[in-house]
Amino acid sequence: MVVAGVDVGAATAKAVILRDGGIAGFAVLPTGHDIQKIARKVTRLALAKAELTMADLHYTVGTGYGRRAIPFADEAITEITCHARGANWVIPETRTIIDIGGQDSKAIRLDARGNVLNFVMNDKCAAGTGRFFEVMAKVLQLPLDKFASPELLGQHPWKISSVCTVFAESEVVSLRAEKKSREDIIAGLYQAVASRVGAMARTIDYEDLVVFTGGVAKNKAMARALEEEIGHKIVCPDEPQIMGALGAALFALKKV
Repeated sequence: MVVAGVDVGAATAKAVILRDGGIAGFAVLPTGHDIQKIARKVTRLALAKAELTMADLHYTVGTGYGRRAIPFADEAITEITCHARGANWVIPETRTIIDIGGQDSKAIRLDARGNVLNFVMNDKCAAGTGRFFEVMAKVLQLPLDKFASPELLGQHPWKISSVCTVFAESEVVSLRAEKKSREDIIAGLYQAVASRVGAMARTIDYEDLVVFTGGVAKNKAMARALEEEIGHKIVCPDEPQIMGALGAALFALKKV
């Protein structure tokens, strides 16, 4: 039995293929402007890794912002529900999820079966998202992978008064003009984002185990800042970006 979960987000598209109940292949690509095209491309790429084709699929579930535009999906399920199911499958002890993607951030509370109990989401601006970090890394003239390194976190974080991308960018430019330490500026940026995301998640309460998912979960500096902010141990899956697609695939498996 072969099923697929396809998660088309604002920044990236992900696909997970399950065969006989296990992950047979997955792929991640930039979303771009054509949702239908990227959905097919990322699914075919994941299938190719499993040495399969579209003709082998028995059922496909779409999720993410573009879930209703995936032409070959048999069903569409919200990303909140799919993230919860995927994280619970990988780490059964998961009770709280903090997910930070390219254009939004969310916190989810779930039960022992991976069902959503409560959630909160910020999708109104780029504050506290992958896009925010991309802009800040560019302003500081650093490649994104280096910007994400915990080794670059200064010991005396400069307080960044705004995490609005536009205003924070202006603050960073001013601090650099004043010859402030780049490392301390970076530490201040992470501290500001962790504070915002942490405050958002507190509205639904934390319950161990806290799992960090989404593309930003690969950012070790952010994981450290978030752990310090919330006072709970943060656990990241090996492939944090594919939790939504994995959850969608698990729903597809249940269907068939």
